[in-house]
Amino acid sequence: MPEPSPVHLPGAVPNDPTAPGRKDDHIELAFQSQVEHGMLDDRFDYEPLLAAHPVPGSLPRMKWGRATLRAPLWVSSMTGGTDKAYTINHNLARAVGEFGLGMGLGSCRSLLYDDGRFHDFNVRPAAGPDAPIFANLGSAQVQILLERGELAMIPQLVDALQLDGLIVHVNPLQEWLQPEGDRFTVAPIHTVRALLEELPDLPLIVKEVGQGMGPASLRALLELPLLALDTAANGGTNFSKLELFRSDALARSAYGGLTRVGHSATDMVHRINALTSDEHLQLRCQNLIISGGVQGFLDGYYLTEIARMPAIYGQASAFLRHAREDYDSLRRYVATQLRGLELAKAYLHPRR
Repeated sequence: MPEPSPVHLPGAVPNDPTAPGRKDDHIELAFQSQVEHGMLDDRFDYEPLLAAHPVPGSLPRMKWGRATLRAPLWVSSMTGGTDKAYTINHNLARAVGEFGLGMGLGSCRSLLYDDGRFHDFNVRPAAGPDAPIFANLGSAQVQILLERGELAMIPQLVDALQLDGLIVHVNPLQEWLQPEGDRFTVAPIHTVRALLEELPDLPLIVKEVGQGMGPASLRALLELPLLALDTAANGGTNFSKLELFRSDALARSAYGGLTRVGHSATDMVHRINALTSDEHLQLRCQNLIISGGVQGFLDGYYLTEIARMPAIYGQASAFLRHAREDYDSLRRYVATQLRGLELAKAYLHPRR
């Protein structure tokens, strides 16, 4: 019996040169590609029929104070005042400018006393004029400036670096566990309120440092005229735990349990959702930054989508890994995250 003639589809490329290798790959990799039932991500419904592949750059814009974000991704505060900070901060700022993200600098405390590390923080030239970038001070430093009548140093710092506002990090456990840490003589909420009264035109973000906040603290912040509340939840970089590594064995044994208290990002989003539904809450905070244990775009997409407030998500250590030396590595990481977000938005529907 003669061999059947090959079928030629209209417009088909004869003898696809990639087919044999591709099919061999599929056979070999199929055995490694089994997904166990219990490993399915049950946060989403996958809807493959309802959208075309997304076009790069298709994420919706978001108003952020006087600026506009092109993607809901925030570079969380990390480092400053060290020899490595210059490379890290400038690589991050360059990526923020290229991709239309927002960024918080590491603690700018050293600049209040000495401008010798000013170049580490002077990232506006790398980011360009449009990216929202915020200075960062601890609530203990703000309290000291208030007590000394030196609060004018904050807008001077923001103006000198051409920044968009200030982040205040609230870190009583970190300060307690830090061998050279400050001691709070005033509850941080009073410090934040006083700062808002003294500098009402300064865009302000308030965050924790890796353990999150409970409902009473969240409620107090949601009722203040903040640009954003940053969850800084337990699950990411925990600065209380970091300080214990710098302490002696007795301190690590005595205080180790404190590093395991706090709230996850998911828990905090649900608590904030519940609070914003309370008719007695006077909601004045404008936005939410969801950070702390956000491992990638799937976590970020899910949490920002279920949040009832306008929300973006923040990462620190993931950016840090790629920002230490090579900008190309950081650039590829950010681009991959944004393409993943676009893909998730097209095909994944969060289960609320």
